[in-house]
Amino acid sequence: MKYTVITGASSGIGLETAKAFAKEGKNLILVARREQRLQVLKEEILKEHPTLKVVLMIKDLSVRNQVLAFYQETKVYQVETWINNAGLGYYGAVGEQSMEKIQQLIQLNIEALTILSTCYIADYEMIEGTQLINVSSTGGYKNVPNAVTYCATKFYVSAFTEGLALELKVKKAPLQAKILAPAATETEFAQVANHSASYDYQKGFKQFHSSKEMAQFLLDLYHSNQVVGLVNRDTFEFKLSEPLFDHYEGAMKNM
Repeated sequence: MKYTVITGASSGIGLETAKAFAKEGKNLILVARREQRLQVLKEEILKEHPTLKVVLMIKDLSVRNQVLAFYQETKVYQVETWINNAGLGYYGAVGEQSMEKIQQLIQLNIEALTILSTCYIADYEMIEGTQLINVSSTGGYKNVPNAVTYCATKFYVSAFTEGLALELKVKKAPLQAKILAPAATETEFAQVANHSASYDYQKGFKQFHSSKEMAQFLLDLYHSNQVVGLVNRDTFEFKLSEPLFDHYEGAMKNM
């Protein structure tokens, strides 16, 4: 019995991705901090898809010692797809940012994602049909003023995952590493990043996607052989492509 792991599944893109993969007939391991929200999501999924298995794991991946503990709990399952969706945004000038918030941002967006990706690849890189999908951002390909630290974490996610995709290709490993890079998407992200529970997307953005639309883009990426699924920040069109960062062809040939 195979499973799809989705971190940050209690809201937004993660929640809609869980629903989308359930429609594909995938058993799910859903991970987030908020147990009640996950329970509601599980009930909703099983009402529509009663034959599926839905496992809930309550973890805060911004807490370092919970990351490896979480991965160890997944090792009793066969995981065909691992989706690192959990992430944190933070707007503010660098010199005015909360150090506590920055540490949390780096732990969740970079450290937890790197550890979970590394563990999954170590266990599954030679297994056919497996995928690692890391959620980055258009801010992981182009800097945004007043979100410099956030963008830097997402540049890391994009570069790290593109590098993994190239490395796996050279090794002829079956596992595919992919990146979803959303632009503005109506989730709790902007409320948290702007420190405002009443943040209004209609006023803050001229154009944005819904979480359901973004989950469909992720599903399109999943079904493709491409590495990057990127939303154009000007047109809001979604495009699938090969890696976008430059890399050393000669170095890859010598590996």
